[in-house]
Amino acid sequence: MFRFFVRRLIGAAVIMLIISAVTFFLFYAIPRDPARAFCGKICSPTNLELIRHNLGMDDPLFVQYWHWLTGIFTGRDLVQFGACAAPCLGYSFATQEPVFAAILDRFPVTVSVTLGAAVVILSFGIVTGMIAAWQQGKPLDKIASTSSVIGASLQIYFVGPLVVFFVVDSMGLLPRPSYIPFTEDPLGWFVHLLIPWFVLSIIFTANYTRMTRSVMVEQLAEDYVRTARAKGMSSRTVFLRFAWRGAMIPIVTIFGVDLATLLGGAIITEQTFTLHGIGELAVRAVQNTDLPMLLGVTLVGAFAIVILNIVVDMLYAVIDPRVRLG
Repeated sequence: MFRFFVRRLIGAAVIMLIISAVTFFLFYAIPRDPARAFCGKICSPTNLELIRHNLGMDDPLFVQYWHWLTGIFTGRDLVQFGACAAPCLGYSFATQEPVFAAILDRFPVTVSVTLGAAVVILSFGIVTGMIAAWQQGKPLDKIASTSSVIGASLQIYFVGPLVVFFVVDSMGLLPRPSYIPFTEDPLGWFVHLLIPWFVLSIIFTANYTRMTRSVMVEQLAEDYVRTARAKGMSSRTVFLRFAWRGAMIPIVTIFGVDLATLLGGAIITEQTFTLHGIGELAVRAVQNTDLPMLLGVTLVGAFAIVILNIVVDMLYAVIDPRVRLG
C-alpha cells in the first residue's frame, strides 16, 4: 500500500507539472498582451515596456515558467507586487490580489457543490440501478430505465432556471441557491445547496442508474452467483452479499474517471446559480487573459482530481479483498 501511494504521488506530480507547462505556454499563443490591461486606454510604448518588466514578462518564456514553478515551493519577490510567500501562485493581473488567497477563499464553494452532488449521484444512482436490476423486466425497471434516459438528455443550464422558477419562485419550497459556510450554519449550508446538488446530479445519476443496472444484471449471471443460489442462499442474500460487491469495482472505476467531468459540471452549476466559486475565477481569468489566476485554478483543479483518484484506487482493496495494491 505504501509503495503504491508513493508511486501515485510521483505520478501526480508529473501530471501536474505537464498540465501547468501546457497551460503556461498555450497562454502565450493567445494574440493578446496582458500588460495592456494595466496600461489603460492611453498607453505609450515606454509605459507598456515598464509594465512588462514589472510583471516579469520581458524574460524568456522558460525563465518565466521556472520562476513561477519554484515560487510555489520557495516564494519569490515580484517587482510589481513585492514579496510573495510560499505557496506563491503569483498575483492576479486583473484584480492584483494573491492568486492562492483568492482560490482558497472560493475553494469551499466548489468543494461543497462537487462533493454534495457526488453523494447524491452515488446514493440515488446506485440504489435506483440496483432496484432496476432486482426488478428486471418489471414496471419498476422500465420506469427507472426511462427516467435515466430522460435525465441523461438534460443540461444544467436548462434545468437550473426551471427548478428555481418552480421550486423557489412559484412554490417557495426552498430558498434561492447561495453559499453559507458550513461552520457558520450547517443547516443553512445544506438547504441553500439542495437545488445545485439536485441539478448537477441529474445527468450523472441517470448515467449511474443505467450503468449499475447493466453491471448488476451481468453479475447476477456469473457462475459464482449461480453457485450461491444452488447452495440454497436466498435471492436477497445473493443479491446484496455477492452481486452487489462484484458490481462496485467497475462503478468505482468509472467514478474516478468522472471526477474531472463532475468538477467541470460544478463550474457550470456555479455560473448557473451565481455561486462565487473557483468556476467564477476560471471564467474571469480567461476573459481577462489573467495568466496567474488561470494557472492557479488549473493547478488546484488538477491536484484535487488526482488526489481523489488516488483515494478511489485505494477503495478497491476495501470493496474487493482480492485486490492488492503493491
